[in-house]
Amino acid sequence: MNNETEMNTENENLAQNEEVSTENASAEEQVEAGAEVAEENVAELNTEKKEEDSFKDKYYYLAAEMQNMQRRFDKEKESLLKFGSEKILKDLLEVVDNFERTLGFIKNDEDEKVKNIVVGIEMITNQMLSALEKHGLKQVDALNKAFDPNFHEAMNTEAKDGVEDETISQVHQNGYTLNERLLRPAKVTIVKN
Repeated sequence: MNNETEMNTENENLAQNEEVSTENASAEEQVEAGAEVAEENVAELNTEKKEEDSFKDKYYYLAAEMQNMQRRFDKEKESLLKFGSEKILKDLLEVVDNFERTLGFIKNDEDEKVKNIVVGIEMITNQMLSALEKHGLKQVDALNKAFDPNFHEAMNTEAKDGVEDETISQVHQNGYTLNERLLRPAKVTIVKN
């Protein structure tokens, strides 16, 4: 009986060991399965994080692009307000030029009626230039100034004693700027000794 008891005890121990081994194997399988699920979840989270970062990058890019577009729009709007009247002002300058030419022809006439016409044309010309100045138009100061190719166009040259080279001696047509930008250069004669 002793042998039998020992055998039973051994069998019971073996059975318990098998149960423990089976339980350990089952626990290991569960741990491995849990690790696989965790890895899948981490991979899924990484993918979601990358997508989120991609969406953030796209959002920041679009926000910056909108800001740049707004700046360009504001700059174009400002430019349009400052220089949008450029074409009509050029046309009106032709009218001013005709008034000035007329004055040049009749200014020295001694007839009293013609002198009154001269005064009237001068008043109209000054009033027109004053109105245009309110909108940013300025006459280029040229006579007796140094020649500047950015604002003057040399039509011819002449020799004059006592005057420095490159000095403007005569203005044939006045030049104008519109809000500090050249609208039309002054046509001038310059001194070359």
